[in-house]
Amino acid sequence: MSTLFPKPILDLPEADIPIEGVKAYLSQGPNHQIIFMSFAEDVDLPEHSHEGQWGLVLEGKIELIIDGKKNTFSKGDRYFIPEGIKHSGKIFAGYADMTFFNQKDRYNVKR
Repeated sequence: MSTLFPKPILDLPEADIPIEGVKAYLSQGPNHQIIFMSFAEDVDLPEHSHEGQWGLVLEGKIELIIDGKKNTFSKGDRYFIPEGIKHSGKIFAGYADMTFFNQKDRYNVKR
C-alpha cells in the first residue's frame, strides 16, 4: 500500500490518527486539512460527527452509515458528509482515500 502515494505525499507530515493499522499523511491549509490515508486492517468506526468531510476512494471499500443511511463506496467513488451529521461505518483492510476536512484542526501531526 505504501507505493500508492507518490513521494511528495509520503514527504508530508504523518497525521496522528488514533486507529490501529492506519497510515496517514497531512496536508494542512489555513482553514482545512487534506488527509491521504491507507488502512492495513479492518476498522469499525463508532458513530460521531464533526465539520464537513469529502472523500475520494483510491483503493478498496468502505461502508458508511451517514445520517442513518448505509452506503458502500469503492475505488473511484466519492462521498460527502455534511457538518454535524452523525456517521459511522466499517473500513476494510486495503482501503485508501484522500479526504478533505472543512476543519483546520481535525488531526494533529504525529510526534
